[in-house]
Amino acid sequence: MRVLLLGAGGVGTAITRIAARRAFFDEMVVADYDLGRAQAAVTAVRDARFRAEQVNAADPAEITALIRRTGADVVLNAVDPRFVMPIFDAAHAAGVTYLDMAMSLSRPHPDTPYARCGVKLGDDQFARDGAWARDGRLALVGMGVEPGLSDVFARHAADALFDDIDEIGVRDGANLTVDGHEFAPSFNIWTTIEECLNPPVVWEAGRGWFTTAPFSEPEVFDFPEGIGPVQCVNVEHEEVLLIPRWVPARRVTFKYGLGEEFIRTLRMLHQIGLDRTDKIIVPGPSGPVTVSPRDVVAATLPDPATLGARMRGKTCAGTWVRGTFRGAPREVYLYHVVDNEWSMSEYGCQAVVWQTAINPVIALELLASGTWTGIGVLGPEAFPARPFLDLLTAYGSPWGLQELTPAPVPAGLQAA
Repeated sequence: MRVLLLGAGGVGTAITRIAARRAFFDEMVVADYDLGRAQAAVTAVRDARFRAEQVNAADPAEITALIRRTGADVVLNAVDPRFVMPIFDAAHAAGVTYLDMAMSLSRPHPDTPYARCGVKLGDDQFARDGAWARDGRLALVGMGVEPGLSDVFARHAADALFDDIDEIGVRDGANLTVDGHEFAPSFNIWTTIEECLNPPVVWEAGRGWFTTAPFSEPEVFDFPEGIGPVQCVNVEHEEVLLIPRWVPARRVTFKYGLGEEFIRTLRMLHQIGLDRTDKIIVPGPSGPVTVSPRDVVAATLPDPATLGARMRGKTCAGTWVRGTFRGAPREVYLYHVVDNEWSMSEYGCQAVVWQTAINPVIALELLASGTWTGIGVLGPEAFPARPFLDLLTAYGSPWGLQELTPAPVPAGLQAA
């Protein structure tokens, strides 16, 4: 397998360090708009299978030419969601397999954004499913940690742990702190703003997909392995758009453990317009400059990939499932915890980007071995879960299963 990795930021760099320990691929070309960043990622792994290239991820023709020049079989997209469609279309044009960790962007409903969906996450990709299937090619979308591993957990729950599922709720929480920073997101701030301030999506059987207000339905979720209780709220995320396509459940949600201070900061950014992506003109030393307010915010904050040495604590990604098994109520939380101290000492990567990066590498290995096969635009739920979970443990990062006390089923979601 010959892999073209687009993006040498925090997640892309972590991918190279994880993949360097595996033997399933022949070459990995690391390409970035900043050639120096790509070269730094390659140099750090000291592996002849890696080399660096420069590419503009906004230019499908340039990406297509690079795919053909490198002879790549697979394109792994590790840049932010703004560039999903150019890379996705370039991979299709070049006739190669495609993987990403975040899907094409949504657009809120123009009239009732907090009740009805507009363009949903991934809609632009799923609209091309027929073309990918006709060409016998696979686009595996949403294959990070969330979405990604969380979706694998949902499929495993349906296959092995439940006979009937009332609700699947992805729950993400952490107790991470960053020394010396009052506000320092551990993941790409552009993406964080996008998913937290867009209308969250919920799915219910008989109703389909609908939206709510940002930060709605707060709850306190008790995360395992010492993280403890964290307030979680509804956030727009791909799992809600993916899981119902392949896994039967009466309700699907995603809630993120943001904490009250983080929510206040994001609301303030929204109130003063600093979350906007449309360009504005501002004075510059050599004349007017056109910039987007959100890009300015991102430029003022530290690069999440550089925070690891000052970060403390653990991050947890997981999927909470409630239903019945063998006639009895059951409630479980399938989860994956990464301790920042461990990921820094073992890989030199902070916990959040490392936890994201391990999952597409595992997926690549399953594709290389023929364990996972498929055509069209597919999510992680479309594939058997157990081989993935077994390989995650074999990589030295085991997952967990927590049995919870079954809660009463809300009216309207009870089995007929």
